[in-house]
Amino acid sequence: MNSSVEHVHLKGTLPTSGGCGIFIGNDQKIIIIYVDQMVGNAIMMFLKDLPKERPQTHDLFEHVLTSLGAKVERVIINDFKDGVYYGRLIISAENEIEEKKIIEIDARSSDCIALAIQSEAPIYMAKSVMKESEDVSDIFTKVESGNIFTQEDEGQWIGCLLYTSDAADEGLGV
Repeated sequence: MNSSVEHVHLKGTLPTSGGCGIFIGNDQKIIIIYVDQMVGNAIMMFLKDLPKERPQTHDLFEHVLTSLGAKVERVIINDFKDGVYYGRLIISAENEIEEKKIIEIDARSSDCIALAIQSEAPIYMAKSVMKESEDVSDIFTKVESGNIFTQEDEGQWIGCLLYTSDAADEGLGV
């Protein structure tokens, strides 16, 4: 793997009034990517391994890939411009017609993350993107621990549900 990217993990999701915050990072830094509610819900469903009555868009895409002898190899969050993260979807295809073929597709970072979680593919981020993105590790730690109130906030009720990837492993929502 190219040394200009870093391996990152989905740390958790946080529903917001306008969609969902996706905490993603590594041991050194966590950033947040805001996604629309539909993709946020899809990521939550993949994390919780929830059954669906009918295939959703990301399910359809995975079914098409599988039927073509292809799979998501990895995703790369490769750019950040004007507050928008950009992604690349790396797909490998191997079937009776051709030898193995690697395909790189421009995609929304949110769709890349959803497809990576669904297919258990690794997520990478360009070091330049990681460097220019704000570190929200402290915020993630506060939200994860439930300690999101300052002394001025004490006594007020603010509802907040963080779903972490660790909780998915244990079958719990935090």
